Amino acid sequence: MTVFARKLDRPGTLQDLLTIPESERRHELIAGAIVEKGAASAEHGEAQFNLSSLLGPYRKRSGGEGPGGWWFATEVEVHFDEENTFRPDVAGWRRERVPERPRGTPVTVRPDWVCEILSTNRRHDLIRKKRVYHKHEVPHYWIIDPEEQTLAVYRWTRDGYTELACAERGEVVRVEPFEAIAISIGALFGEDEEASDGAP
Repeated sequence: MTVFARKLDRPGTLQDLLTIPESERRHELIAGAIVEKGAASAEHGEAQFNLSSLLGPYRKRSGGEGPGGWWFATEVEVHFDEENTFRPDVAGWRRERVPERPRGTPVTVRPDWVCEILSTNRRHDLIRKKRVYHKHEVPHYWIIDPEEQTLAVYRWTRDGYTELACAERGEVVRVEPFEAIAISIGALFGEDEEASDGAP
């Protein structure tokens, strides 16, 4: 994992991040350090793809069949402040708050939900980035751990994120902000399972 800010003898900036050619830019600005994201494992990529697929009912506009009402994006740069621009594995914005799809590089509209999938950058997702998400009041934060095959669900509160649920392979859950659908934890990790309407 390369930290380019050490070569600058000063904190990194968004401009420093954007000078990395887009074709090579799999980096984040975390607390003023430009950090290369670790290469995604096959398990990481599968969980990211499967989660995006499971959230399909939320992609359309609200009304009609299914819940709808969200924009989603994977691996887009989201700018939070002068020291922090991240590439969340998956991020979502409520259409009622953000009527037009977030655009630009980086996106400057704060997400309503972020999901990080743990890999070699576990410490960032569990500590550093989580603190920034809380500071900027991202309402919902999910962490998927492909190694342990678990999902942890957090809700923003003034004093910190509160864990609402922690589920493992073999369980089916309904969790906010997507509680209208049941999510099979095994389906995140490649099991040939369908989400069940009979989930609690």
